[in-house]
Amino acid sequence: MRAQLGDHLVVEGPTTGSTRRDGEIVGLHHEDGTPPYDVRWSDTERITLVFPGPDAHVQHTEHGLEAPRHMSLPRTDDSGGEAVAVSDTTASQRAPNPGDIGRRVALERKRQGLTQAEAARRAGMAPAYLKYLEERPADPSRATLIRLAGALGTRVADLRGVGIDLPPGQGQALRHPRLQDLTAEECRSRLSTHGVGRVAVSTPDGPAVIPVNYEVIEDAILFRTAPGSTPAVTVGAEVAFEVDHVDEAMSQGWSVLAVGPARAVAEPDDARRLVERSHTDPWAGGNRELWVSIQPTRLTGRRITPSDQ
Repeated sequence: MRAQLGDHLVVEGPTTGSTRRDGEIVGLHHEDGTPPYDVRWSDTERITLVFPGPDAHVQHTEHGLEAPRHMSLPRTDDSGGEAVAVSDTTASQRAPNPGDIGRRVALERKRQGLTQAEAARRAGMAPAYLKYLEERPADPSRATLIRLAGALGTRVADLRGVGIDLPPGQGQALRHPRLQDLTAEECRSRLSTHGVGRVAVSTPDGPAVIPVNYEVIEDAILFRTAPGSTPAVTVGAEVAFEVDHVDEAMSQGWSVLAVGPARAVAEPDDARRLVERSHTDPWAGGNRELWVSIQPTRLTGRRITPSDQ
């Protein structure tokens, strides 16, 4: 017996004339679609874990690019259970407007280099269901989020955006941590090609550390800012630039520190080429036409891992 999300499980009565029961399969526990299943029963709307017996069979439905008419579109009602089915006609009349969870799922999927079909297969769900989650405001069940997090190599809390307003690293330290120095090559690898880092500057009001969107081009670290802003004070000075990552679940992390002189990119043609090659506009918005280049003379880094790694 194999099923996909949205199929129906039908349980025939043990004797002629006895009650026949059916429900929608809203959760899979195995990639290949074999039992057990999480089933929302049509007579009670309750979801239970079911190990189908010989009197049960799966009623397959067509899983196309759009959500099937009977597919349960993930919402949560006031009682805490998942809402009943919503027709695809209603959904198709609304313009795509992904919610926060959908945007995070799509971002993590793309970071992993997965198509919707590949991610859906890993998570044991129909591609149409994943397509809906990524394109419409949704509040999927915890079971669905657990499968998605496992398929995308992330955490349920990250998909939900839990703790987005809290500083990282509030978990417990490892029992036996190991602090290691990173090689220059490992530091460059972690800097990657772009991201968000922090530049330390000395201002008339004292030291300041400012987060900036940055690019790495030919070993130079570049960021865009506005003339007269605090990050612009770095021009002509030796500065420190830092990036890091914290794995909350595993209590691990790393940091990379680059130190070197900062200069303004003065040639208009060079600045234009940087704009064309940049991965993103500055998140802070506004008119930020000044490019600052940091050429590291010292590049160091460290990471924390369990002692047995």
